[in-house]
Amino acid sequence: MVEALFYHLTESRLEDALPPLLEKSLERGWRVSVHLGSEERCAALDAHLWTFRENSFLPHGSEQAARPERQPVLLTLSPQPANGATVRFVVDGADVPALDGVERLVMMFDGHDQSQLEAARAQWKTLKAGGHTLTYWQQTQDRRWEKKA
Repeated sequence: MVEALFYHLTESRLEDALPPLLEKSLERGWRVSVHLGSEERCAALDAHLWTFRENSFLPHGSEQAARPERQPVLLTLSPQPANGATVRFVVDGADVPALDGVERLVMMFDGHDQSQLEAARAQWKTLKAGGHTLTYWQQTQDRRWEKKA
């Protein structure tokens, strides 16, 4: 079964919260995919990950780039990422990707966006019914993560 973590954004934007989680994943040696709902959002996040910090960058690519299978972090619209990721992030209310070979699924959703809240609730119910291990994390006012369930 997959370990699914739900991250409820209440104090920051995805662009601020996602990069540190991706960095931690890479430090652990994990291959990662980030599943998005639109090509426009994929392009915007792609640009952001190169510049989110002045003194470093996050190695990544999109499925449209050359050799997507070699990317440690792959931005994708596909349910089956080309890089063989065992850790899959789902953002912006995108659909849950294929879970074959997945060890960890990270669902990130904006608490100020009603459609993302509804999508997260539905995804929680579906994953719970599938027997997966679920945890729910919510941001505190100082933008740290607090486990709620």
